[in-house]
Amino acid sequence: MLKIGLLGAGRIGRVHAQAINEHPKSVLAAVSDAVPEAAESLAGEYQAETRSSENIIADASIDAVLIATPTDTHSDLIEAATRAGKAVLCEKPVDLDLNRAIACQTNASETGRPVMVGFNRRFDPNFAALKASFEAGEIGKAELLSITSFDPAPPPINYVKVSGGLFRDMMIHDFDMANYLMGQLPRMISAVGTSVVDPEIGQAGDYDTAVVTMTYADGRVAVIKNSRRAVYGYDQRVELLGSKGLLQAHNILENSVVKSTADGVVGAKPTYFFLERYMTAYLTEWSAFVDAVQGGSDMPVTLEDGVAALAMAEAATRSARSGTPVMMSDVLKPVAK
Repeated sequence: MLKIGLLGAGRIGRVHAQAINEHPKSVLAAVSDAVPEAAESLAGEYQAETRSSENIIADASIDAVLIATPTDTHSDLIEAATRAGKAVLCEKPVDLDLNRAIACQTNASETGRPVMVGFNRRFDPNFAALKASFEAGEIGKAELLSITSFDPAPPPINYVKVSGGLFRDMMIHDFDMANYLMGQLPRMISAVGTSVVDPEIGQAGDYDTAVVTMTYADGRVAVIKNSRRAVYGYDQRVELLGSKGLLQAHNILENSVVKSTADGVVGAKPTYFFLERYMTAYLTEWSAFVDAVQGGSDMPVTLEDGVAALAMAEAATRSARSGTPVMMSDVLKPVAK
């Protein structure tokens, strides 16, 4: 039984607490949060202790920590936890700053402790099935990838101001999905971002609507579309065109009923947000982490994967601001130093 310390008791921390609690081989031992009331509330639901992050990390009886704190704390906590001998699952992104994330990857690797980055969408049954079909050769060579990710409504402006921006906060999931399916980083990224949903988002220096085009060394192309507003629900789709066919993963709907009458054909909307859409993915993600820790196997999503997605977010940010394409080799120059 793995004893787990949860750092962060906000909305995503609560999702992870449920996953930890439901797994037969893990137990939530302690919870920390900058807001004591949040930690106490969540800990009370699972009969866990309320402690500081430093105390949890220093406790030799705790086997692993799950980091669900604000992004600007991730790298420091990853390094502290791995130095203390703990396995780590950290929510995306690794950091807001690419160079800091690269340093974290180096420092954590020197400890030899396993670190997994929380790109939960890899564990969604639909996207995983699409990946398996592609790897089985069912559509031949990949040629064009299209990823759609629309939120039902924008987040509070206070969140936007500290999130790191749409590319680092929201689209980073899609960058990782592109890497997961295409198997390598693109050669070049071109991004267009605008603010048409909420003027305050633009005033905060961020975008609420964006399209990114990625080209690969072998000529393949991937396109990602993000919006902070889709009034009909949480729109999450992947389409992969290959030399022998097409693979599509559609939305999960509120129900499967379709009404067909003389007035037309009507079906249900997509599920409203990520809790409804991805709870199964979070449970599967946690199970994969537990299996890797207990079995001593490689983590299915690594710090290297986290750094790669963050580098793509950095390239997209530069491209959207400059209006010109950005080469990934230019973004990753700090790695070679």
